[in-house]
Amino acid sequence: MPTRRTSARRAPRVLTGTVYITRQVHFNAAHRLHNPAKSQKWNEEKYGLCTNPHWHGHNYVLEVTLRGQPDPETGYVMDLGELKRILQRAIIDHCDHRNLNEEVPFLRGINPSTENLVIAFWNEIAPRITSGTLHCVRLFETPRNYAEYFGPEA
Repeated sequence: MPTRRTSARRAPRVLTGTVYITRQVHFNAAHRLHNPAKSQKWNEEKYGLCTNPHWHGHNYVLEVTLRGQPDPETGYVMDLGELKRILQRAIIDHCDHRNLNEEVPFLRGINPSTENLVIAFWNEIAPRITSGTLHCVRLFETPRNYAEYFGPEA
C-alpha cells in the first residue's frame, strides 16, 4: 500500500515593508467660524459667510492613515474594521449631526476651522491606535477644501 506524504502546514508568507493604510468615514455637522475677541466686521472680513451667527454645515469626509509593517500572522498593519470602530467611537459618535462649537466636549473653546479639527481629531484618535502608527489625519470640508495633519512631531 502506498504511503501518503503529510506536509506540514505553513503559514503564508507576509512580505516586509512599510505600508500605509487609510480608512475613510463621513459625518455631517454644523459650525461657526468666529473669534469673539474681534469685532463682527473683523469676523466677516476673515470668515465671510462662515461666521453666520445661525451656523452653517458641511458633509465632512475624514480619512485616517496608519503606517506600519504587516503583521506576520495576519498580513495587516491593523484590521480596518477595528480602525472603523475606533473612528466611530472617537469622532463620529461625538460629531455627527452636531454643532461642533457647542455640542462636542473635546472641541469646547476651539474655533472649529478644518485646521483645528484635524489636530483635535488626531489627539482623540492617536491614543486608541493599537497597531501601526498614526500617520495622517485628513479632513475634507468640501470636495475641494481639506486640511491634513501629520502629528506633533512632523
